[in-house]
Amino acid sequence: MNKELLHEMFQYNKDTGVFTWKQKRRGLFVGDKAGCLDKDSGYIKIRINNKLYYAHRLAWLYEIGEWPINQIDHKNQIKSDNRIDNLRLATNFENSGNRAKNKNNTSGFKGVCWSKQNKKWCAQIGHKNKKIMHLGFFATPELAHDAYVAAATKLHGDFACWE
Repeated sequence: MNKELLHEMFQYNKDTGVFTWKQKRRGLFVGDKAGCLDKDSGYIKIRINNKLYYAHRLAWLYEIGEWPINQIDHKNQIKSDNRIDNLRLATNFENSGNRAKNKNNTSGFKGVCWSKQNKKWCAQIGHKNKKIMHLGFFATPELAHDAYVAAATKLHGDFACWE
């Protein structure tokens, strides 16, 4: 895929992040929205010449003019929001810092869980090489969360997310 072919086939609206077809295709008309939501991943995928592409990577190519060599992070964590202002290059580590709390989280705070053994709230954060850094045990989930926020800010900088 290259920028010229992409511009020939699609119109990209940088304010909405939506691609539309510029050419009539079998079952598709000029102006039709391109791609569909992958329910498993949450990303928009677009089929071009029998190959699937992630729309956020195509948006980067369309606007910046080069295929992203690293990952593309969605700043607001909404994987289907492909506005160019919501996208940024990221390493795997940076991208992992901008993740929402796990769906099975019971504390209500990212990086915080209850320790049955210590009968306190435990704060921990993912660190490089997929290692978990223990941040301590705390009397309340709010105090544990404060420790997580401080560590996330230090480790992940602009990519830190604690919601």
